Amino acid sequence: MTTNQYGLSLVVLRNVPLFSGLSEAELEKLSKICGRRRVERGAFVVRASDVTDSLYVLLTGRAKVTNADEEGREIILAWLGPGESFGEIGMIDGGPRSASVVAVEPCELLVLGKDGFQRCLQDNFPVAHKLMLTLVRRLREADRKIESLALLDVYGRVARLLLDMSVVEDGRRIVKKKISKQDMARMIGASREMVSKVMRDLELSGYIATGGDQVVILGS
Repeated sequence: MTTNQYGLSLVVLRNVPLFSGLSEAELEKLSKICGRRRVERGAFVVRASDVTDSLYVLLTGRAKVTNADEEGREIILAWLGPGESFGEIGMIDGGPRSASVVAVEPCELLVLGKDGFQRCLQDNFPVAHKLMLTLVRRLREADRKIESLALLDVYGRVARLLLDMSVVEDGRRIVKKKISKQDMARMIGASREMVSKVMRDLELSGYIATGGDQVVILGS
């Protein structure tokens, strides 16, 4: 790594939530063993069943975590944005990648190899603690998704997805992330046609208002 790359990685690391508890000296040590990777829109960052050899932190762009069956039908497990990491599970248990990650926008990623990751966990409790919190959050999200699939009809699943993706801004609950109805269908286990019908019914009933790339949840 050149001096400029090293300095840039150090600046980046300071803004990564996973490493926010580290001292400047610890960040400098970590920056020397991190790499950078750029991935174009539509390209795989990792593929399910690949050997797990690195932890990734998304610096810019967006990516989706997916799985597909033998017939190519895709389910979207999660969306990733800047500051979020992936690949931790395989780094801990030594298993292969459990899902694929695909760039939905051009992405830049920070890459930490397996040996460096393990040394980082051993030497820095704040990183290990942050990692545990991340994994617990994902487990809770998985439990919530399983509950939705088992107990809610498509109307309920669409409503819960909109609420989970929304943020409160100026007293209104808004879904600001652009997401297609096909992707919504892949997230909740339904057809695109059914999701379109539910969205149309929710808007006609006054529960949501759509405009541009945003969805406003009314009366929430």
